[in-house]
Amino acid sequence: MGTISMRIDEELLSEMDRQAKALHLTKSEYLRRAINEMREKVARDLGRQRLQEASRKVRRESMRINREFAEFEDAPDA
Repeated sequence: MGTISMRIDEELLSEMDRQAKALHLTKSEYLRRAINEMREKVARDLGRQRLQEASRKVRRESMRINREFAEFEDAPDA
């Protein structure tokens, strides 16, 4: 297991310590859980962004194809 050393504002450190005690967790376990929750949130957000971009690409392509069909249907020899 790796080790991280970091500086935290005293107010944030005190709040973290109070919350960790209230949850009967060590500060290390509290931080591990917080980091893991952030990691999961970022993964979800990135996945959502990729899905939205794919949806936009599909939508643009669908609109292009719809315009082609409309032009074909409106053609005098159709």
